[in-house]
Amino acid sequence: MDALDRVVKPKTKRAKRFLEKREPKLSENIKNAMLIKGGNASSTVTQVLRDVYALKKPYGVLYKKKNITRPFEDQTSLEFFSKKSDCSLFMFGSHNKKRPNNLVIGRMYDYHVLDMIEVGIEKFVSLKDIKNSKCPEGTKPMLIFAGDDFDVTEDYRRLKNLLIDFFRGPTVSNVRLAGLEYVLHFTALNGKIYFRSYKLLLKKSGCRTPRIELEEMGPSMDLVLRRTHLASDDLYKLSMKMPKALKPKKKKNVSHDTFGTTYGRIHMQKQDLSKLQTRKMKGLKKRPAERKAEDQEKKSKRIKKD
Repeated sequence: MDALDRVVKPKTKRAKRFLEKREPKLSENIKNAMLIKGGNASSTVTQVLRDVYALKKPYGVLYKKKNITRPFEDQTSLEFFSKKSDCSLFMFGSHNKKRPNNLVIGRMYDYHVLDMIEVGIEKFVSLKDIKNSKCPEGTKPMLIFAGDDFDVTEDYRRLKNLLIDFFRGPTVSNVRLAGLEYVLHFTALNGKIYFRSYKLLLKKSGCRTPRIELEEMGPSMDLVLRRTHLASDDLYKLSMKMPKALKPKKKKNVSHDTFGTTYGRIHMQKQDLSKLQTRKMKGLKKRPAERKAEDQEKKSKRIKKD
């Protein structure tokens, strides 16, 4: 049995708190990412890992030493690192003749690889090469996806979901306008994925809403999709399953539309609409001749019944 798989009983209060943090929760912790360098990594791959770590801080772990592993052939070392550092996201960088400047982006479920996608770096501009002001550490980014492939192709659809999981940061209830500081833009076009990072500048516009300008901040990459290892539909559904305690309780006779409008259904007894009092209008009043005709008809009906 692996040392990390054994049931460990805490001996100190600090160890107890540490283990409690890793226990399953109804509202899970913020997902951390580990950035791992392969046995043979080029300077481009190393710099990409550093720049992504700068974007992910403080929710990332950068491994500086080389790790000889092949994620698509053997995943045990990734699962070991995931358990050790309590990370559910990973990025693995490597370089060889067959697949130069290679990145593998993936995520874990229950400390086992759920899905991973391999991309190749064709063009790269680092954070330090663009001489502009940067965003502070821990800023939550805005994610924009452009291109029909992200909605049509299954591999691109799963890649979009994976990138959202990787870069979205902590879940917040409120966002202030000044907190919207930078944008990550992903464009799928002609079999390539263009990754760009912009700083958002709020300028004076003469009215209440500010004028928005985008200034490239870096890093920027041109990526090509290579191999994929996607989870089965059953396992993917299991990983997305919501605990019963978090599911909203159904309210009777209440429904919502796509825009969030609430509709309620009211049950009432059958009404006699003939006795309903409506608005009186002069134009709808009956003339004396019509009243006399109605009275005569009623009298004739009574005589017939008798």
